[in-house]
Amino acid sequence: MKIIAFVLQSIILSKEGYCVMVKIKKLDCGTTIIMEKTDYVQSAALGIWVKAGACDESDSNSGVSHFIEHMMFKGTEKRSAKDIASDVDEIGGMFNAFTGKEATCYYIKTLSSNICKGAEILLDMITGSRFDTVEMDKERMVILEEIKMVKDSPDDDVYDTISELVSGGNPLGRSILGTPESLQDIDRGKLTGYLDEKYARDSIVVAIAGNFDEEGTLQMFENKLGSLRERKVSHEVKLKPYKQSFNVKVRDIEQTHICLATPGVSMADDRYYSFVLMNSIFGGSMSSRLFQNIREEKGLAYSVCSMNVFSSYWGFFSIYAGVAHEKAKDTLDAIKYELELLRKKGVTEEELSIAKEQVKSSYIFGLESINSRMFSIGKNKLLQDRVYDPAQVLQSFDSVTCEDISKAAEIIGDYSAYCGASVTGKKLDLENLILRG
Repeated sequence: MKIIAFVLQSIILSKEGYCVMVKIKKLDCGTTIIMEKTDYVQSAALGIWVKAGACDESDSNSGVSHFIEHMMFKGTEKRSAKDIASDVDEIGGMFNAFTGKEATCYYIKTLSSNICKGAEILLDMITGSRFDTVEMDKERMVILEEIKMVKDSPDDDVYDTISELVSGGNPLGRSILGTPESLQDIDRGKLTGYLDEKYARDSIVVAIAGNFDEEGTLQMFENKLGSLRERKVSHEVKLKPYKQSFNVKVRDIEQTHICLATPGVSMADDRYYSFVLMNSIFGGSMSSRLFQNIREEKGLAYSVCSMNVFSSYWGFFSIYAGVAHEKAKDTLDAIKYELELLRKKGVTEEELSIAKEQVKSSYIFGLESINSRMFSIGKNKLLQDRVYDPAQVLQSFDSVTCEDISKAAEIIGDYSAYCGASVTGKKLDLENLILRG
Protein backbone atom coordinates (compact mmCIF):
# COMPACT_ATOMS: atom_id res chain seq x y z
CA MET A 1 0.00 0.00 0.00
CA LYS A 2 1.97 3.01 -1.27
CA ILE A 3 1.47 6.23 0.67
CA ILE A 4 0.26 8.86 -1.80
CA ALA A 5 -2.10 10.97 0.27
CA PHE A 6 -1.04 13.92 2.40
CA VAL A 7 -2.70 12.28 5.37
CA LEU A 8 -3.47 8.56 5.45
CA GLN A 9 -5.89 7.07 7.92
CA SER A 10 -6.60 3.34 8.08
CA ILE A 11 -8.64 1.38 10.58
CA ILE A 12 -7.52 -2.12 11.52
CA LEU A 13 -9.85 -4.47 13.37
CA SER A 14 -8.19 -7.05 15.59
CA LYS A 15 -9.64 -10.33 16.73
CA GLU A 16 -10.51 -8.62 20.01
CA GLY A 17 -12.54 -6.01 18.14
CA TYR A 18 -10.63 -2.86 19.08
CA CYS A 19 -9.62 -0.27 16.49
CA VAL A 20 -6.09 0.87 15.75
CA MET A 21 -5.85 4.06 13.73
CA VAL A 22 -2.76 4.96 11.71
CA LYS A 23 -2.26 8.51 10.49
CA ILE A 24 0.60 9.91 8.46
CA LYS A 25 1.23 13.62 8.12
CA LYS A 26 3.97 15.54 6.40
CA LEU A 27 4.77 18.65 8.41
CA ASP A 28 5.37 22.01 6.78
CA CYS A 29 9.08 21.64 7.57
CA GLY A 30 9.26 18.45 5.46
CA THR A 31 9.46 15.89 8.24
CA THR A 32 6.95 13.03 8.33
CA ILE A 33 5.04 11.94 11.44
CA ILE A 34 3.35 8.56 11.61
CA MET A 35 0.93 8.00 14.48
CA GLU A 36 -0.80 4.82 15.64
CA LYS A 37 -3.40 5.54 18.31
CA THR A 38 -4.36 2.83 20.81
CA ASP A 39 -6.87 4.15 23.33
CA TYR A 40 -6.93 1.23 25.74
CA VAL A 41 -3.34 1.68 27.03
CA GLN A 42 -1.97 4.40 29.31
CA SER A 43 1.47 4.77 27.76
CA ALA A 44 3.07 5.85 24.52
CA ALA A 45 6.35 5.18 22.71
CA LEU A 46 7.91 7.80 20.48
CA GLY A 47 10.91 7.47 18.20
CA ILE A 48 12.82 9.93 16.04
CA TRP A 49 14.12 7.91 13.07
CA VAL A 50 16.97 9.28 10.97
CA LYS A 51 17.87 7.74 7.61
CA ALA A 52 21.57 7.65 8.37
CA GLY A 53 23.64 4.63 9.35
CA ALA A 54 26.77 2.67 8.58
CA CYS A 55 25.95 2.36 4.88
CA ASP A 56 26.16 6.17 4.53
CA GLU A 57 29.75 6.23 5.73
CA SER A 58 33.16 5.94 4.06
CA ASP A 59 36.42 4.32 5.10
CA SER A 60 37.60 7.62 6.58
CA ASN A 61 34.57 8.14 8.86
CA SER A 62 33.49 4.56 9.54
CA GLY A 63 31.57 4.46 12.81
CA VAL A 64 30.56 8.13 12.78
CA SER A 65 26.79 7.42 12.80
CA HIS A 66 27.18 5.35 15.96
CA PHE A 67 29.55 7.93 17.47
CA ILE A 68 26.92 10.66 16.93
CA GLU A 69 24.27 8.49 18.57
CA HIS A 70 26.44 8.17 21.68
CA MET A 71 27.22 11.89 21.77
CA MET A 72 23.54 12.84 21.67
CA PHE A 73 23.34 11.71 25.31
CA LYS A 74 26.38 13.71 26.44
CA GLY A 75 24.81 17.12 26.88
CA THR A 76 23.00 19.93 25.07
CA GLU A 77 22.98 23.71 25.32
CA LYS A 78 20.14 23.37 27.88
CA ARG A 79 21.02 20.12 29.66
CA SER A 80 24.06 18.30 30.93
CA ALA A 81 24.30 14.54 30.40
CA LYS A 82 23.08 14.06 33.96
CA ASP A 83 20.19 16.49 33.38
CA ILE A 84 19.06 14.47 30.36
CA ALA A 85 18.95 11.28 32.41
CA SER A 86 17.33 13.02 35.40
CA ASP A 87 14.64 14.65 33.27
CA VAL A 88 13.71 11.28 31.77
CA ASP A 89 13.56 9.72 35.23
CA GLU A 90 11.42 12.60 36.44
CA ILE A 91 8.67 11.68 33.96
CA GLY A 92 9.05 7.95 34.61
CA GLY A 93 10.39 7.35 31.12
CA MET A 94 12.62 4.74 29.54
CA PHE A 95 14.78 5.96 26.69
CA ASN A 96 17.59 4.75 24.50
CA ALA A 97 18.90 4.76 20.93
CA PHE A 98 20.43 2.42 18.40
CA THR A 99 22.35 2.67 15.15
CA GLY A 100 21.86 0.28 12.24
CA LYS A 101 23.13 -0.10 8.71
CA GLU A 102 20.53 2.26 7.23
CA ALA A 103 19.02 4.18 10.15
CA THR A 104 19.50 5.60 13.63
CA CYS A 105 16.64 5.77 16.12
CA TYR A 106 16.24 7.76 19.33
CA TYR A 107 13.24 6.67 21.36
CA ILE A 108 11.38 7.06 24.63
CA LYS A 109 8.45 5.34 26.30
CA THR A 110 6.51 6.92 29.12
CA LEU A 111 3.03 7.56 30.47
CA SER A 112 0.64 9.11 27.98
CA SER A 113 0.45 12.31 30.03
CA ASN A 114 4.24 12.75 29.81
CA ILE A 115 4.97 11.83 26.20
CA CYS A 116 5.22 15.44 24.99
CA LYS A 117 7.78 16.12 27.74
CA GLY A 118 9.68 13.07 26.54
CA ALA A 119 9.51 14.33 22.96
CA GLU A 120 10.96 17.68 24.04
CA ILE A 121 13.98 15.91 25.58
CA LEU A 122 14.64 13.97 22.37
CA LEU A 123 14.23 17.12 20.27
CA ASP A 124 16.70 18.95 22.49
CA MET A 125 19.21 16.13 21.95
CA ILE A 126 18.72 16.11 18.16
CA THR A 127 18.88 19.89 17.68
CA GLY A 128 20.93 21.14 20.63
CA SER A 129 23.73 18.67 21.40
CA ARG A 130 27.03 20.39 22.06
CA PHE A 131 29.48 17.67 20.94
CA ASP A 132 32.05 18.85 23.45
CA THR A 133 35.55 17.70 22.46
CA VAL A 134 36.41 16.54 25.98
CA GLU A 135 33.25 14.43 26.07
CA MET A 136 34.03 13.14 22.57
CA ASP A 137 37.39 11.84 23.73
CA LYS A 138 35.74 10.10 26.68
CA GLU A 139 33.07 8.52 24.50
CA ARG A 140 35.65 7.47 21.92
CA MET A 141 37.24 5.34 24.63
CA VAL A 142 33.84 3.86 25.51
CA ILE A 143 33.26 2.82 21.89
CA LEU A 144 36.75 1.36 21.65
CA GLU A 145 35.86 -0.83 24.61
CA GLU A 146 32.64 -1.77 22.82
CA ILE A 147 34.70 -2.89 19.81
CA LYS A 148 36.93 -4.97 22.10
CA MET A 149 33.84 -6.54 23.66
CA VAL A 150 32.67 -7.70 20.22
CA LYS A 151 36.10 -9.09 19.43
CA ASP A 152 36.04 -10.98 22.72
CA SER A 153 32.69 -12.56 21.74
CA PRO A 154 33.47 -15.04 18.95
CA ASP A 155 29.83 -15.42 17.90
CA ASP A 156 29.51 -11.63 17.47
CA ASP A 157 32.87 -11.37 15.73
CA VAL A 158 32.14 -14.14 13.24
CA TYR A 159 28.79 -12.57 12.38
CA ASP A 160 30.37 -9.15 11.75
CA THR A 161 32.99 -10.86 9.60
CA ILE A 162 30.48 -12.76 7.45
CA SER A 163 28.40 -9.60 6.99
CA GLU A 164 31.45 -7.86 5.56
CA LEU A 165 32.37 -10.82 3.36
CA VAL A 166 28.96 -11.43 1.81
CA SER A 167 28.46 -7.70 1.19
CA GLY A 168 31.71 -7.66 -0.78
CA GLY A 169 32.68 -4.04 -0.23
CA ASN A 170 29.14 -2.73 -0.59
CA PRO A 171 27.81 -0.22 1.98
CA LEU A 172 25.77 -2.72 3.99
CA GLY A 173 28.96 -4.56 4.88
CA ARG A 174 30.34 -1.64 6.84
CA SER A 175 30.83 -2.07 10.56
CA ILE A 176 28.38 -0.07 12.66
CA LEU A 177 31.01 0.49 15.35
CA GLY A 178 33.81 1.40 12.96
CA THR A 179 37.44 0.50 13.60
CA PRO A 180 39.94 1.78 16.17
CA GLU A 181 41.75 3.56 13.34
CA SER A 182 38.67 5.27 11.89
CA LEU A 183 37.45 6.34 15.34
CA GLN A 184 40.76 8.02 16.10
CA ASP A 185 40.38 10.08 12.92
CA ILE A 186 36.88 11.36 13.73
CA ASP A 187 37.29 14.85 15.20
CA ARG A 188 34.53 17.32 16.01
CA GLY A 189 34.57 18.84 12.54
CA LYS A 190 34.18 15.49 10.81
CA LEU A 191 31.40 14.48 13.21
CA THR A 192 29.37 17.69 12.91
CA GLY A 193 29.94 17.82 9.14
CA TYR A 194 28.43 14.37 8.73
CA LEU A 195 25.58 15.33 11.08
CA ASP A 196 24.81 18.42 9.01
CA GLU A 197 24.70 16.41 5.77
CA LYS A 198 22.66 13.43 6.96
CA TYR A 199 20.36 14.72 9.72
CA ALA A 200 17.99 16.51 7.35
CA ARG A 201 14.28 17.16 7.64
CA ASP A 202 13.43 15.01 4.63
CA SER A 203 15.34 12.05 6.06
CA ILE A 204 13.57 12.01 9.45
CA VAL A 205 10.41 10.14 10.42
CA VAL A 206 8.81 10.65 13.82
CA ALA A 207 6.85 7.56 14.90
CA ILE A 208 4.53 7.38 17.89
CA ALA A 209 2.34 4.52 19.09
CA GLY A 210 0.06 4.12 22.11
CA ASN A 211 -2.29 6.56 23.79
CA PHE A 212 -1.34 10.18 23.12
CA ASP A 213 -2.67 13.61 22.17
CA GLU A 214 -2.45 13.79 18.38
CA GLU A 215 -2.72 17.56 18.05
CA GLY A 216 -0.25 18.11 20.87
CA THR A 217 2.24 15.78 19.19
CA LEU A 218 1.90 17.54 15.83
CA GLN A 219 2.36 20.96 17.44
CA MET A 220 5.35 19.64 19.37
CA PHE A 221 7.26 18.87 16.16
CA GLU A 222 5.91 21.39 13.65
CA ASN A 223 8.50 24.11 14.26
CA LYS A 224 11.21 22.30 16.19
CA LEU A 225 13.37 20.88 13.39
CA GLY A 226 13.89 24.06 11.38
CA SER A 227 17.57 24.22 12.35
CA LEU A 228 18.26 21.07 10.32
CA ARG A 229 18.97 21.25 6.59
CA GLU A 230 16.03 20.66 4.27
CA ARG A 231 17.42 17.72 2.29
CA LYS A 232 19.90 14.98 3.07
CA VAL A 233 23.16 15.00 1.13
CA SER A 234 23.33 11.59 -0.53
CA HIS A 235 25.93 10.00 -2.74
CA GLU A 236 25.20 7.55 -5.54
CA VAL A 237 26.30 4.03 -4.73
CA LYS A 238 27.04 1.47 -7.43
CA LEU A 239 26.67 -1.98 -5.95
CA LYS A 240 29.48 -4.41 -6.64
CA PRO A 241 28.57 -7.95 -7.73
CA TYR A 242 28.66 -10.74 -5.18
CA LYS A 243 32.06 -12.38 -4.82
CA GLN A 244 32.65 -15.49 -2.73
CA SER A 245 35.33 -15.07 -0.07
CA PHE A 246 36.53 -16.60 3.20
CA ASN A 247 38.11 -15.50 6.48
CA VAL A 248 39.34 -17.71 9.34
CA LYS A 249 40.57 -16.13 12.58
CA VAL A 250 42.53 -18.37 14.93
CA ARG A 251 42.43 -17.41 18.61
CA ASP A 252 42.85 -19.03 21.99
CA ILE A 253 39.24 -20.17 22.39
CA GLU A 254 37.55 -23.48 23.15
CA GLN A 255 35.03 -23.60 20.28
CA THR A 256 34.95 -23.19 16.53
CA HIS A 257 32.37 -20.61 15.46
CA ILE A 258 31.29 -20.91 11.83
CA CYS A 259 29.10 -18.59 9.80
CA LEU A 260 28.12 -19.03 6.16
CA ALA A 261 26.21 -16.53 4.02
CA THR A 262 24.91 -16.00 0.50
CA PRO A 263 22.83 -13.23 -1.13
CA GLY A 264 19.09 -13.32 -0.48
CA VAL A 265 16.35 -10.73 -1.05
CA SER A 266 15.43 -7.30 0.28
CA MET A 267 12.57 -6.47 2.63
CA ALA A 268 10.72 -4.93 -0.33
CA ASP A 269 10.97 -8.06 -2.49
CA ASP A 270 7.78 -10.00 -3.26
CA ARG A 271 9.60 -13.14 -2.08
CA TYR A 272 10.16 -11.70 1.40
CA TYR A 273 7.39 -13.80 2.98
CA SER A 274 8.67 -16.99 1.35
CA PHE A 275 12.15 -16.32 2.72
CA VAL A 276 10.84 -15.73 6.23
CA LEU A 277 8.93 -19.02 6.23
CA MET A 278 11.76 -20.93 4.57
CA ASN A 279 14.14 -19.73 7.28
CA SER A 280 11.73 -20.84 10.01
CA ILE A 281 11.63 -24.34 8.54
CA PHE A 282 15.34 -24.56 7.79
CA GLY A 283 16.98 -23.12 10.91
CA GLY A 284 14.83 -20.54 12.62
CA SER A 285 13.36 -22.54 15.50
CA MET A 286 13.94 -25.52 17.79
CA SER A 287 11.85 -27.73 15.49
CA SER A 288 13.81 -26.60 12.42
CA ARG A 289 15.77 -29.00 10.25
CA LEU A 290 19.19 -27.64 11.22
CA PHE A 291 18.47 -27.75 14.95
CA GLN A 292 16.98 -31.22 14.86
CA ASN A 293 19.75 -32.69 12.69
CA ILE A 294 22.87 -30.99 14.01
CA ARG A 295 22.00 -30.60 17.69
CA GLU A 296 19.29 -33.12 18.57
CA GLU A 297 20.26 -36.07 16.36
CA LYS A 298 24.02 -35.68 15.96
CA GLY A 299 24.88 -33.66 19.09
CA LEU A 300 27.40 -31.59 17.15
CA ALA A 301 26.51 -28.12 18.39
CA TYR A 302 24.89 -26.36 21.31
CA SER A 303 23.89 -23.42 19.12
CA VAL A 304 22.94 -23.72 15.45
CA CYS A 305 20.56 -21.56 13.45
CA SER A 306 19.90 -19.73 10.21
CA MET A 307 18.80 -16.13 9.72
CA ASN A 308 17.64 -13.72 7.03
CA VAL A 309 19.15 -10.25 7.03
CA PHE A 310 16.96 -7.77 5.15
CA SER A 311 17.71 -4.20 4.13
CA SER A 312 15.63 -1.85 2.01
CA TYR A 313 17.45 -2.81 -1.20
CA TRP A 314 19.39 -6.03 -0.51
CA GLY A 315 19.64 -8.97 1.85
CA PHE A 316 21.49 -12.15 2.67
CA PHE A 317 20.85 -15.55 4.21
CA SER A 318 23.22 -16.82 6.90
CA ILE A 319 23.87 -20.02 8.84
CA TYR A 320 25.68 -20.15 12.19
CA ALA A 321 27.02 -22.99 14.34
CA GLY A 322 29.24 -23.08 17.42
CA VAL A 323 30.96 -26.49 17.66
CA ALA A 324 33.93 -28.37 19.08
CA HIS A 325 37.03 -27.95 16.92
CA GLU A 326 37.04 -31.57 15.81
CA LYS A 327 33.36 -31.43 14.85
CA ALA A 328 33.66 -28.59 12.32
CA LYS A 329 33.80 -30.81 9.22
CA ASP A 330 30.91 -33.00 10.39
CA THR A 331 28.84 -29.90 11.04
CA LEU A 332 29.60 -28.43 7.63
CA ASP A 333 28.70 -31.77 6.02
CA ALA A 334 25.36 -31.72 7.84
CA ILE A 335 24.69 -28.14 6.72
CA LYS A 336 25.51 -29.10 3.13
CA TYR A 337 23.16 -32.08 3.35
CA GLU A 338 20.29 -29.96 4.64
CA LEU A 339 20.80 -27.28 1.99
CA GLU A 340 20.82 -29.86 -0.79
CA LEU A 341 17.75 -31.56 0.65
CA LEU A 342 15.93 -28.24 0.83
CA ARG A 343 16.80 -27.36 -2.74
CA LYS A 344 16.06 -30.76 -4.26
CA LYS A 345 13.07 -31.91 -2.20
CA GLY A 346 11.53 -28.68 -0.94
CA VAL A 347 9.34 -28.74 2.18
CA THR A 348 6.19 -30.58 3.19
CA GLU A 349 2.76 -29.08 3.64
CA GLU A 350 2.97 -29.93 7.35
CA GLU A 351 6.28 -28.11 7.76
CA LEU A 352 4.91 -25.07 5.98
CA SER A 353 1.75 -25.06 8.08
CA ILE A 354 3.77 -25.17 11.32
CA ALA A 355 6.08 -22.40 10.12
CA LYS A 356 3.11 -20.18 9.25
CA GLU A 357 1.68 -20.54 12.74
CA GLN A 358 5.05 -19.80 14.34
CA VAL A 359 5.72 -16.72 12.24
CA LYS A 360 2.20 -15.33 12.48
CA SER A 361 2.18 -15.81 16.25
CA SER A 362 5.46 -13.94 16.57
CA TYR A 363 4.07 -11.14 14.42
CA ILE A 364 0.84 -10.87 16.44
CA PHE A 365 2.77 -10.85 19.73
CA GLY A 366 4.74 -7.88 18.40
CA LEU A 367 1.54 -6.01 17.60
CA GLU A 368 0.61 -6.19 21.27
CA SER A 369 3.71 -4.22 22.33
CA ILE A 370 3.62 -0.42 22.09
CA ASN A 371 7.40 -0.28 21.57
CA SER A 372 7.26 -2.92 18.83
CA ARG A 373 4.51 -1.04 17.02
CA MET A 374 6.51 2.18 17.10
CA PHE A 375 9.61 0.40 15.79
CA SER A 376 7.62 -1.28 13.03
CA ILE A 377 5.76 1.74 11.68
CA GLY A 378 8.80 4.02 12.01
CA LYS A 379 11.23 1.70 10.26
CA ASN A 380 8.83 0.75 7.46
CA LYS A 381 7.88 4.36 6.75
CA LEU A 382 11.50 5.54 6.81
CA LEU A 383 13.04 2.78 4.70
CA GLN A 384 10.14 1.68 2.49
CA ASP A 385 7.75 4.63 2.56
CA ARG A 386 4.82 2.39 3.33
CA VAL A 387 2.56 1.12 6.09
CA TYR A 388 1.70 -2.55 6.45
CA ASP A 389 -1.87 -3.56 7.24
CA PRO A 390 -1.56 -6.47 9.73
CA ALA A 391 -4.39 -8.33 8.00
CA GLN A 392 -2.50 -8.09 4.70
CA VAL A 393 0.70 -9.28 6.33
CA LEU A 394 -1.01 -12.35 7.77
CA GLN A 395 -2.66 -13.03 4.42
CA SER A 396 0.71 -12.75 2.68
CA PHE A 397 2.15 -15.45 4.94
CA ASP A 398 -0.91 -17.64 4.43
CA SER A 399 -0.58 -17.30 0.65
CA VAL A 400 2.93 -18.79 0.51
CA THR A 401 2.99 -22.25 -1.09
CA CYS A 402 5.47 -25.11 -1.05
CA GLU A 403 6.36 -24.12 -4.60
CA ASP A 404 7.22 -20.61 -3.39
CA ILE A 405 9.55 -22.11 -0.78
CA SER A 406 11.23 -24.22 -3.47
CA LYS A 407 11.86 -21.09 -5.56
CA ALA A 408 13.40 -19.37 -2.55
CA ALA A 409 15.51 -22.45 -1.83
CA GLU A 410 16.96 -22.25 -5.36
CA ILE A 411 18.42 -18.86 -4.47
CA ILE A 412 20.18 -19.94 -1.26
CA GLY A 413 20.54 -23.69 -1.76
CA ASP A 414 23.97 -23.92 -3.43
CA TYR A 415 26.34 -24.80 -0.58
CA SER A 416 29.43 -24.35 -2.77
CA ALA A 417 28.54 -20.70 -3.44
CA TYR A 418 28.50 -19.54 0.21
CA CYS A 419 30.99 -17.17 1.79
CA GLY A 420 32.51 -18.57 4.95
CA ALA A 421 33.88 -17.08 8.16
CA SER A 422 35.18 -18.74 11.30
CA VAL A 423 36.63 -17.75 14.64
CA THR A 424 38.34 -20.82 15.99
CA GLY A 425 41.02 -22.14 18.31
CA LYS A 426 42.36 -24.52 15.69
CA LYS A 427 43.47 -24.18 12.07
CA LEU A 428 40.52 -24.71 9.74
CA ASP A 429 40.62 -24.88 5.92
CA LEU A 430 37.11 -23.48 5.55
CA GLU A 431 37.50 -22.54 1.88
CA ASN A 432 38.49 -26.06 0.88
CA LEU A 433 35.68 -27.62 2.95
CA ILE A 434 33.05 -25.47 1.28
CA LEU A 435 34.34 -25.49 -2.29
CA ARG A 436 35.14 -29.18 -2.36
CA GLY A 437 32.67 -30.42 0.21
